[in-house]
Amino acid sequence: MSTSAIATVLAWHDAINSNDMDTLLALSADDIVLPTDDDDPDQGLAELREWATSAGVTLEMGRMFEHNGIVVVEDTSTWASDPDNPIEQAIALRVIDDQVVTVVPHANLEDAFAATGLGEADLYEE
Repeated sequence: MSTSAIATVLAWHDAINSNDMDTLLALSADDIVLPTDDDDPDQGLAELREWATSAGVTLEMGRMFEHNGIVVVEDTSTWASDPDNPIEQAIALRVIDDQVVTVVPHANLEDAFAATGLGEADLYEE
């Protein structure tokens, strides 16, 4: 189990929630791949900065699962544009050398497990 990957994901979420762009960018690879509403993902720190400064999202973390640098987090996302309708989802993050390189949201934990190969046995427990 990679405590480093878990620590990176925890700090990455904290940086988003506190709008700490310096930390968020430092914890992200230069060529980070981010999801979009279409089939063409965004890539790079400029795209991450733009999303993070305009998204107005708060991420409440639930359980985390980790194996070989892939971390799946149960998240409740609350968007400033619709604060009364939080979204339950699972987010898969790939961490290499203490930096997030890929972020992929999934509708639920089962979808994230199917996409990453992780499962309940990979539950991170403090």
